[in-house]
Amino acid sequence: MLPRLLAVPVLFAATLAAAADAPAATDVQFQWGVRVPMRDGVELAATLYRPLGQHGGLPCVLTMTPYQASNYHARGMYFGANGYVFATIDVRGRGNSGGEFTPLLQEAKDGHDAVEWFARQPYCNGKVTMWGGSYAGYNQWATAKEFPPALATIVPVASPKPGVDFPMRNNIFTSYAMTWLTLVSGRTAQDAIFGDEALWKAAFRRWYSAHAPFNTLDAVVGNPSTHFQTWLAHPQRDDWWDAFSPSAEQYAKLDLPILSITGQYDGDQPGAIAFYRDHMQFGSEAAKAKHFLVIGPWDHPGTRTPLAEFGGLTFAAASVIDMNALHKAWYDWTLKGGPKPEFLKDRVTYYMAGEEAWRHAPSLDKVTQRVQVWHLDSDDGRANDVFGSGVLLDRRPGSGGKPDSYTHDPLDTSSLALEDQPPAAGPLVDQRHVLLAAGKRLVYHSAPMSRDIDIAGFFRFTAYIEIDQPDTDIAVELYEIRVDGSSVAIGSDWKRARYRKDLRTAEAVTPNRIERYEFDGFDFIARRMPKGSRLRLVVGPVDSMHVEKNYNTGGVVAAESGAQSRPVRVTLHHDVRYPSALVVPFAAKSSVPVAVR
Repeated sequence: MLPRLLAVPVLFAATLAAAADAPAATDVQFQWGVRVPMRDGVELAATLYRPLGQHGGLPCVLTMTPYQASNYHARGMYFGANGYVFATIDVRGRGNSGGEFTPLLQEAKDGHDAVEWFARQPYCNGKVTMWGGSYAGYNQWATAKEFPPALATIVPVASPKPGVDFPMRNNIFTSYAMTWLTLVSGRTAQDAIFGDEALWKAAFRRWYSAHAPFNTLDAVVGNPSTHFQTWLAHPQRDDWWDAFSPSAEQYAKLDLPILSITGQYDGDQPGAIAFYRDHMQFGSEAAKAKHFLVIGPWDHPGTRTPLAEFGGLTFAAASVIDMNALHKAWYDWTLKGGPKPEFLKDRVTYYMAGEEAWRHAPSLDKVTQRVQVWHLDSDDGRANDVFGSGVLLDRRPGSGGKPDSYTHDPLDTSSLALEDQPPAAGPLVDQRHVLLAAGKRLVYHSAPMSRDIDIAGFFRFTAYIEIDQPDTDIAVELYEIRVDGSSVAIGSDWKRARYRKDLRTAEAVTPNRIERYEFDGFDFIARRMPKGSRLRLVVGPVDSMHVEKNYNTGGVVAAESGAQSRPVRVTLHHDVRYPSALVVPFAAKSSVPVAVR
């Protein structure tokens, strides 16, 4: 069972697409090979775009990338023709820059030095901002925590947060970590290798089928990596991961306008939202009032270049906003004293799919007006099939409810059959892995909606679970099931049992003891569910060639192999004493349906 967002690559997006309405080359003064000195003497390489015939200093916009600065040529041409100095910079050890590349860790100090160097140049008026998404979104937060005096605002887009959503999520590593590390191996982007889906499927299949330890994946891929091994040496949230991002004290000192952007289907939404929430928790009231958040109906690449169709989903034209224009409006406001961008009518702007309209709220919490608790139940413990499922009720079940259970054998490789065959209609509307997995996971359906409803916010799932091994990985997925039986993915979360209480502390499970598990890591979703549609809740194992394999022993997961494998029985209780339940968020102005059975 593979939570749906792992099907969307993170940290890298198609940057070669031309920016909309690209200006004529005669509008821009282009300069290649600008050398930017760092504090240790290493020089980074930048490409500069300036308005032709520029008179006097202008604000500078920087983007720092490990994917080749030339990939951002169209963006540079746009901003250079629209009143800004734009610099695309190869990060340390990549492209034409000097030094050695150390993923993520190097960007804080280098970002600080680059900001301050450009601020001193005669074509800059001393005000510097940053542009970019994914890795170039993360390095804006890394730079900001170093407090370069010239940094006037940041616009982090689709920002991964190390240790939160990359290279692991909820302390479970993904195979994609090696795909990405290979992309940034050497000095130039390994685009053709990165994009060879057949190559990566074959490598992951070999590792998965051999039941080899996850810490051998780099060797199986053919790219032994000290970075990969270093990451695996930190299998849980700790001080090492914390050091990549601002501390509570640094958030408290941040005092600059921030525009955060992510997507409902952005694989790095967890990181982007974590940065936002941390700032809301630790920042000053004045600073928080200057932090705006946009959540669109986009996948990861769509946060830079929105598309109306992806993954099998289609949205209205209103969803496709001009990102260059939004950035320019933000820069005009924060750097040039222009008007506030009209699009940002409140501090949170989000898209309601189905209604196909943008909505606004004063805070992320205010997006959700009310919640309803839907309790799990089943007939005599039978919830193992889509066509013989359990139910979601708006009331607690009776006292005699028999629990549901599934058994997962880590040596079962049957999931490969589906993973080798991409869905014809798109991964976000594919339900084959649920339909064909009778007996291997638990399924629950709500009653049909009695009216159109607007879901907006974050789902939560409380489960009372009993397992008969010291550890296992459990995934929870949510789908909208339409009247015609088709499916739309709307949320997922997963948990490693040893971290059921705290992602910073591993605690082996006492076999056959019922414990409470809180799945509170679902992504933000805003979607209108039409009358007659239902919610589907699926609970099952995390089992995929794209994810670190847990063999359920309670040992060092990355070092375990099939030789230590233990089948696990997972039992989900739902009765008066153990009221397992799904918490459903409803949007402001949405009436809550009554699910009756």
